[in-house]
Amino acid sequence: MSDQKKNDPYVLLWLEAPLQSWGADSKFGRRDTLKFPTKSGVLGLVCSALGAGGQQTELLARFAPLDMQVMSYSKTKTNGNKQNKAPILRDFQTVGNGYEDKDPWQTLLIPKTADGKKAVGGGSKLTYRYYLQDAVFAVALQVPSDLVDGVAQALQNPSWDIYLGRKNCVPTELVFQGQFADLDELNQQASSFSQAKKLLEDFRVLQGEQEGDEHFTLNDVPIAFGEHKKYRDRQVTLLYTQEEPMDG
Repeated sequence: MSDQKKNDPYVLLWLEAPLQSWGADSKFGRRDTLKFPTKSGVLGLVCSALGAGGQQTELLARFAPLDMQVMSYSKTKTNGNKQNKAPILRDFQTVGNGYEDKDPWQTLLIPKTADGKKAVGGGSKLTYRYYLQDAVFAVALQVPSDLVDGVAQALQNPSWDIYLGRKNCVPTELVFQGQFADLDELNQQASSFSQAKKLLEDFRVLQGEQEGDEHFTLNDVPIAFGEHKKYRDRQVTLLYTQEEPMDG
């Protein structure tokens, strides 16, 4: 990262909702979720706030080399003990009513009657959608210095609806929680906010290959949005944190 990029500021995004879903490589009828937000998902949220549709290749190219870190939190019970996160929710949905699919393998997904015939108005396919339940994240997103004010304003007054991975994942807390000159200031704000909500930090996702507990290669850096999406890889490090429960 160049010195100029190191000096670019950060915005703090607070992602809290009953349901969130952050897919990385899901296709066809099964839509999985990672256990933390992806860079493509977060930048999609930013583009929605800006009202920036289409490919947005120039805008995305400016964000591609910049930093993004994630802090994951768990809720605590009133006695101060850590509360386990709810399991991942699997939701069954149907899509494509009346759709005729010539692919015999895809046709197997279409529900049939008891005697094997298509139902009236048939053509719908079963899909599987996975969601994180009651998840809470703080995201430190580095933003080009000449864009940070516009991004901050857009996140507070979004042009289009913003959601946490899918359109049914509506945030229950204000997403924008400030802009900061560096990570130290942002981490202080995230820590204060999480303590006020009686949350405990579970893990952090750091950009790049660093000392930590797990390492991943994610194909989640968007090069182009729109109809023909393109992505490139990013290395991330997962670091488990050890916070003590707070007194209730």
